[in-house]
Amino acid sequence: MANKIIAISDINVQIFSELSQDLEIGDILIAKDGKKEYKFEVVEINNNIITTIPLTSVVGLKRNIEVEKFNSGLSIEYSDNILGKVFNSYGELIDATKMESVATKTIYNKDNTLDKIKVDYQILPTGIKVLDFFAPISKGFKMGLLGGAGVGKTVIIKELINNLYKSKQSNAVFIGVGERSREGKELYDEMLESQLLDKISIVFGQMGENPVSRSKAIYSGLTLAEYLRDSKKQDVLLFIDNIYRFVQAKSEISSELKRVPVENGYPTTMATEVSEIEERINSIEGGSITSFQAIYVPADDLNDEAVQTITGHLDGQIVLDRKVAEKGLYPAVNVFKTTSKMIDVELIGQRHYDLVKNVLFYLSRYEELEEIIAVLGIDELSAEDKLIFYRSRKIRNYFTQPLFVSENYTNIPGKFVLLDDVLNDIEGILNGKYDNVDESKFLYIGTIKELGI
Repeated sequence: MANKIIAISDINVQIFSELSQDLEIGDILIAKDGKKEYKFEVVEINNNIITTIPLTSVVGLKRNIEVEKFNSGLSIEYSDNILGKVFNSYGELIDATKMESVATKTIYNKDNTLDKIKVDYQILPTGIKVLDFFAPISKGFKMGLLGGAGVGKTVIIKELINNLYKSKQSNAVFIGVGERSREGKELYDEMLESQLLDKISIVFGQMGENPVSRSKAIYSGLTLAEYLRDSKKQDVLLFIDNIYRFVQAKSEISSELKRVPVENGYPTTMATEVSEIEERINSIEGGSITSFQAIYVPADDLNDEAVQTITGHLDGQIVLDRKVAEKGLYPAVNVFKTTSKMIDVELIGQRHYDLVKNVLFYLSRYEELEEIIAVLGIDELSAEDKLIFYRSRKIRNYFTQPLFVSENYTNIPGKFVLLDDVLNDIEGILNGKYDNVDESKFLYIGTIKELGI
């Protein structure tokens, strides 16, 4: 017998092979037990002992079963048929539809070269005030949405999908990595209801699946995005929710394979694996991939090693803060930790740049004044500080916004706000134009024009 299974665990199947010289890392092996079929990916070759990771559950698998090499590695459809479809991590349809395959491609793309990459700054309006003002996004950017559990990362991702369709009309790819299957179904239903399903491809490796499935979803999704960019020459929107779960899945696999981890239990290969993913998200001549990557922050610790590794590849980050959410301010963005490479006077213009600088000064001073007021009371402030205090509260409230994807919960119609309107409104608040307007009026509005003042 050329290949046979000699040891089995949840994420580690050992195979004895007399033909190990014919195998390579990444090859797919297949075992059949009656009507049931099991697939494994080769991750390590040590003489005649092949270490593999099973792509699905190993329940029912037995030792000594014969194993054969599958005719291809992991691949996914690479044609116009991908739009409007939902795939699992291994490129198989899971939306109860059928498709006649035109062409497939391996999910491990190695075509990127430096001479193909193109950087071209073009602002991409999101319609979300706090993002367009503090963290403007350019076509081809990689933006991270960072936050702990329950602060609104997925809500922002869905709002971006909704708004960017309106302003850009681009095709999109959504990759669900280790998130709730309910959220994937909600996204599918929302796209169907909005008649946008034919503009998006979805790849989903859900939370309940094994770490191998969760780790492969991102490779499959990237291959779909690359098809739209390279073959169709499109500007593609890529949404990843949640890229931290990719690192987490890789950690589980590494642990099962008895590989020594680095600090916090992350695998030694983490930096390399994240780099391989991020280097595939680029713009080329005639096409681009603009990505929005939700990043779970364990224990709200932005210094976590995995978070730092991922953010090192990004062009900007939007940090969602629990303390902001506790005040009832949504989107719960921490503007001091939110950054973008576009905040440059040559890219966004002098007016926008100066307004960002002034607003950050006001809000920073506001935090200092809050501490003074808590001890001495507001009457002890100077006239200038009182103006800063009250105007800052108006600015803080102004950057809240009713979102389209939250309409069912808030009963407030969503608003898409143009950047020029935001700049005009902020300028008015800073110049004292609205000093006599109560700060509560600025909560959950689109523009100040709506107030009729």
